[in-house]
Amino acid sequence: MKVVGMLMVSALLALASSFATAYDPSPLQDFCVGINDADSAVVVNGKLCKNPSFATPDDFSYSGLNVPGNTSTQLRAHVNLITADLMPGLNTLGVSLARIDFEPNGGLNPPHYHPRASEVLLVLEGTLYAGFVTSNPDHRLFSKILKPGDLFVFPFGLVHFQMNVGKTPAVAIAALTSQNPGVNTVANAIFGANWPINPEVLTTAFHLDKKLVEDLQSQEWVNPS
Repeated sequence: MKVVGMLMVSALLALASSFATAYDPSPLQDFCVGINDADSAVVVNGKLCKNPSFATPDDFSYSGLNVPGNTSTQLRAHVNLITADLMPGLNTLGVSLARIDFEPNGGLNPPHYHPRASEVLLVLEGTLYAGFVTSNPDHRLFSKILKPGDLFVFPFGLVHFQMNVGKTPAVAIAALTSQNPGVNTVANAIFGANWPINPEVLTTAFHLDKKLVEDLQSQEWVNPS
């Protein structure tokens, strides 16, 4: 019984460890300002760290999030994601922020997921239809109409979306639990893959006509940024 108990504890610890490593590691110092100069620097989380003695307030600030993004795109939306590349002081802190602008009547941040982050969305202006879909086998949709001041959370790694269903422009702020959350837009990944996925794969997977699949693959797939 003792051996079985020890094996169960070991398995639990291994499982917990696997969950922990799915997130940004906790920093082992007060901060690590990202820098491109390799002189007198160390690498942490894939970024070189500036000597703390040379850090400035500018490393920990960013200006311009008040400026609307260009929504004159196919999706009529724009995502301005602030990561450690734009705000070096974010390096190793496990957070990033985005401003999302939507045109009226259908501006869309299409179905996508973040492979390294959960997300909390705050609506500042307009009316958004937002939601996420759970993983296999249930594929449950959790969605809601959001108005200014409303929050909505998108769990780690799940497909989610936002669309402006109002008659005025919409603005939202998204906080993500990674300095580099990544994004994989579902339609782009499936129909805009480089090289193209064999049409027979998509014909069977999506129950679509082969000609329609080939037509979708021939189109230009753009990101809302």
